[in-house]
Amino acid sequence: MGIGGVSILMYHQVGDFAPMKSHRSTYCHYKSFSRQMHLLKALRFRVVDMDAILDHAKGKRRLPKRTVCLTFDDGYENFYQYAFPVLKRLGLCSTVFLLAGYIGKDSTWFREDGRDTPPLMTQERVNILMESGLVTFGSHGVYHKRLGDLPEDAAHFEVFHSKKTLEAMFKREFKHFCYPYGSYNRAVMKMVREAGYHSAVSCARGAVWLGSHPYQLPRKAISYGDSLIGFLWKLLFKNRRKHPEL
Repeated sequence: MGIGGVSILMYHQVGDFAPMKSHRSTYCHYKSFSRQMHLLKALRFRVVDMDAILDHAKGKRRLPKRTVCLTFDDGYENFYQYAFPVLKRLGLCSTVFLLAGYIGKDSTWFREDGRDTPPLMTQERVNILMESGLVTFGSHGVYHKRLGDLPEDAAHFEVFHSKKTLEAMFKREFKHFCYPYGSYNRAVMKMVREAGYHSAVSCARGAVWLGSHPYQLPRKAISYGDSLIGFLWKLLFKNRRKHPEL
């Protein structure tokens, strides 16, 4: 397993949501989120970006056990409305993974589950967050596809075209990738590396250790309904990787 396990937390939407029974891993109530962030601050957790996590996995930097990276998938408008004000107030950095084909649009893939389609951030909104110095951005593909299930040419498009589009749009390098639905295989990992990304995060639960594969970094999903004790339990104890690396 290695030494020096640190956590990448996975969020999706943060907002004012009614109680739910399904898809809980893609929602976090804003009041719960605020309590979670204040707890990190109170317990003196070090909050770092993906560059620091990658350096830790490669042995270039030793991070203390109480280190966490906050990631947000898809780039919802409610990140700007609900999550960012808390992060800004507490001085906490985060990483948001954007979909190149959905900037300023609605999350239409939600229709597959019969759910409403919340809006995603516009280019202008992302620029504001970039200028804050607290939010970095990575790629989540183009159209939120299960890359491990796609033909090779379609997966190649999602990986390469997203990087090219986002870098042209925002005039900066996008170094980190996030597999939609946590779906990938060896061929997709090879594409991500060849496209020039430095790392990729998955949905496999666990901590990042010295020697963790840079293109299969695990994360811990924070879900609607997680109590503060449950949040702390995931943070401190859910460190063994649930699914093995490929």
